[in-house]
Amino acid sequence: MPEEDVTRPGTGGPRHGRHPGDRLCARHRSSTTAGRTRSALRRLDRARRRRRWALEGVTVLACLVALLSYVNFDSEPAPEEPPTTGTVPAGVGRPSALPGTQPGAGPASPGLRPRQRPPSPSPTPTTPPPVLTLARNEVPAEVDLTAVGTRDWIHWGLHGDDSTVRKRGGSGEIRDDGGSGRRGSWDGNQETFRWRDGAPVQAADGTPRGVFTCGAGRGFALAITGSGQLRTVHIYAGTWMARGRFDARLSSGGPTRTLRVEDPHTSRSAEFVVRFQTPEGTRLVLTWTAEHAFTDDCAGVSLQAVALQ
Repeated sequence: MPEEDVTRPGTGGPRHGRHPGDRLCARHRSSTTAGRTRSALRRLDRARRRRRWALEGVTVLACLVALLSYVNFDSEPAPEEPPTTGTVPAGVGRPSALPGTQPGAGPASPGLRPRQRPPSPSPTPTTPPPVLTLARNEVPAEVDLTAVGTRDWIHWGLHGDDSTVRKRGGSGEIRDDGGSGRRGSWDGNQETFRWRDGAPVQAADGTPRGVFTCGAGRGFALAITGSGQLRTVHIYAGTWMARGRFDARLSSGGPTRTLRVEDPHTSRSAEFVVRFQTPEGTRLVLTWTAEHAFTDDCAGVSLQAVALQ
């Protein structure tokens, strides 16, 4: 039976649709387009991975560079400090002007070579402050002047009113400046004195002798020459029915130290101990005076010896 030609109105083609060849061409074109799209996607994916790897590599490289920079900075020696004021940096030439002629420059020190500095001034010696203390003790039954007066000593009254014995080879720092009233010798001291290095009497073995003055306001004046060192003076003295006043002061000034000894009925002895320190050329001044007499029968003060350590 002959095949019926069926076409769409106005198309001139079969009524059942496109030509089979047209469908083949459409499938071919679709597969070709899909293949091209997948290939492009793969290329795009590979490009993205390469960029990501490149970025990661740059990041790792930057971290390594930073780490190496930190290690090198920590291990490098500290930079030298700039020179202090007054020093000349290396490489600087000589000054164009003579020393002391530049603006603001002080006078040059003569006799100094380049880069020398004037020597530091020597420290000014300081004078120790003066020292003066006074105390009173009981007199031992026997006083050894050789042992107590290691620097100097004096004893009064051994052979009369004006008799004195000094330490042989002593320093001579003890001075007898007299005083007021006539001196007399006596042998009624309760304590005795001995020595082995005297002049003009070399030795004495326990003498009770000394000197005295009578009446209020009368007494003795002594002085010890200052040496700048701390010294100790022992003064052996007494009273007879009187009140005695002992004063110690420094000729360089300062307060006076005072002690009193009193007995209105009989005699009384005392050891005054003075510690002092005064510059050379100054003196320790001592006075022992009858401040009050309790009787008109020659009440007063007595003096036996002075020893200096």
